[in-house]
Amino acid sequence: MAESPKDAQPSGPNQRDQKDQQVQIKADEKELLGQYSNLLVVHHNAEEFTLNFVYMFPTVPQGKLVSSLIISPAHAKRILRALQENVARFEAQFGTIKDNAGPAPMPNVGFIQ
Repeated sequence: MAESPKDAQPSGPNQRDQKDQQVQIKADEKELLGQYSNLLVVHHNAEEFTLNFVYMFPTVPQGKLVSSLIISPAHAKRILRALQENVARFEAQFGTIKDNAGPAPMPNVGFIQ
């Protein structure tokens, strides 16, 4: 079950100051529906992390970039912490998430326009 917006934990600068303050976020129907991704390609340099969310088609060796996020290293660390906390809560409620024995082979990904 997904977290409702009121249950979501803020993951940004000054989050302690914002806990008592409600933040209004504008989103149209497309953003509220979300996008499915089954592959994440991560790149980084000294200044930023780039997260490319891709949908790989199951029947052909082809994919489509669904979203690309460019974030600061500090925010990448906050996202990592938020995911670790939420996975732990999920597993406490629903049981251990089954994972492959080792890392999945990384497909040879190249972006085209």
